[in-house]
This record gives sequence, structure tokens and C-alpha cells, in this order.
Amino acid sequence: MGAPAWADQRDSRLDDLFDKLKNVESISDAKGVEFVIWNIWVQSGDNAIDLLMRDGVDSMGRQDYKRALRSFDQIVTIAPDFAEGWNKRATLYYLMGQYEQSLADIEKTLALEPRHFGALAGRGLIYIELEDDAQALEAFEDALVINPFLPAARHNAEVLRQRLEDRAI
Repeated sequence: MGAPAWADQRDSRLDDLFDKLKNVESISDAKGVEFVIWNIWVQSGDNAIDLLMRDGVDSMGRQDYKRALRSFDQIVTIAPDFAEGWNKRATLYYLMGQYEQSLADIEKTLALEPRHFGALAGRGLIYIELEDDAQALEAFEDALVINPFLPAARHNAEVLRQRLEDRAI
């Protein structure tokens, strides 16, 4: 039996991949597992939505935020149960400096896929921008529980932990 016709946060392969992610011994092995997880998350199983996703990601990469927002808005309207649609729009809102909208979309992402380490790390970045170090640290720590091999999240958590300790003195 092959892979399911659809793939997204409901894909049955993810449970094993997340177990594997917690038990790998090297960052290179973790990156390989992480790559597969992201590839599953980004596939909706619907050609039209996948086309909108590619357009949105490409537009975001070119900093054509207006076009990217149109694509991601369409995705979350057509497929509100597709976690990566919300996550990509959250990323776009972050890049646009619209942190409250980004946080709202991260909440939608996590409601659909609580293991979304990318959304959790993104939440941490937003709280850094909002100067809420305690919330940022919590978000990075949550991401690291799911994916212990996130170097930027680990670094940010260490910096925030030290900053909070220094303030407590």
C-alpha cells in the first residue's frame, strides 16, 4: 500500500517521523527527517491549493507580499483545515510586521497541528519583536520539545534564558 492520496498534517506518516525526530543522534539526520515533515505539511492533496501554495511561497520569496497574501487568503478560505496554509500566512504577516495577525494564524496552525515546530518557533520570534521575553522563551522551548535540532530556536532560548536570569538579579 502506497502513501495516501492526500498529505498534510493528517498524514499517517507524521507520527513515525516525529518519533524519529526525537530519537535521531545528529543534526544531519534531524534535518533529513525535518525535510520530509515539511514536504508532507506543504502538500494539501488538492492541485489547486498546491498551486496557490507554490505561488504564495514564490511571491513571498520575491517580497511581493500583496500577491502572496492573496494566495494565502484563498488557501485558508478554500481549505480552512489545511494547517500549512495558516502557517504560511502567519509567516507572511510576520514579514510584514503584522504581529497580531501572525499570532492569530499561528494559533489556527497549532489547533490543526500541535506539533508544528515551525509555528512555535515563529511564535517565539514574534514575542521577541513584541519584547515579551518570557513568552518568547516558552515558545522556543515548546518548539525544541518537538524538534530538539533547531539551532536558531536553541540559540534564542539560551539568550532569552540568560536575559531573564540577568533581570531577576
